[in-house]
Amino acid sequence: MKESKKRPRVAVIIGAGDATGGAIARRFSREGYVTVVIRRRLEALAPLVEIIQAEGGQVHGFGCDARDEKAMIELFKHVEDQIGDIEVVVFNIGANVRFSITETTERVYRKVWEMAALAGFLTGREAAKAMLPRNRGTIIFTGATASLRGSSGFCAFSGAKFALRALAQSMARELGPKGIHVAHPIIDGAIDTDFIRENFPDMYARKEQDGILNPEHIAEQYWQIHCQPRDAWTHELDLRPWIETF
Repeated sequence: MKESKKRPRVAVIIGAGDATGGAIARRFSREGYVTVVIRRRLEALAPLVEIIQAEGGQVHGFGCDARDEKAMIELFKHVEDQIGDIEVVVFNIGANVRFSITETTERVYRKVWEMAALAGFLTGREAAKAMLPRNRGTIIFTGATASLRGSSGFCAFSGAKFALRALAQSMARELGPKGIHVAHPIIDGAIDTDFIRENFPDMYARKEQDGILNPEHIAEQYWQIHCQPRDAWTHELDLRPWIETF
């Protein structure tokens, strides 16, 4: 009897930016996963796609607004039908803005919630639909300091990240018994990005002391979460530089 061809293993990264998201995509690519990387603008993915291909990986880039339900349904269906079995989904969209409560408009609050909470729900739901028939998979939602506590000026961001954390907890309880590992790492500190370098030079100077988070090191922890045996799954862990106060 002829054996059926084994389908590729796929890692989907929603919010595959130039720092953390890109590092996560590259980490899974090095392990032989076909990576599907998503940003709102397809052209913004070109540098990451080129890097993964240069490293010998297989990658597909898509421009998609993760807040758009129809677009997300079509995206996951296309990946399952045309690329391979989705085994890993990482939701890594940032929506960090700072406004005083009196300057936070309805538009700002709604947009931040859509980016960090609604998009997370749509991602998690479609990931679960793909993984449940196989009773396996890993879904990781990137959290932040704001997932745990609200700070002055961050009412919109904290509200959205609290919601995302609650979503992750609910999904872990529902999907864990069905073989799907849901995790919520909390990134508690500045990350080595162009944004931090350009806007917070004093903070970026901590890099010389390993005082800001290296995206490659974050990506390594995401890979380790995926590799955990199901008798020792982590749902939540916090990652912070050694000098960060908490």
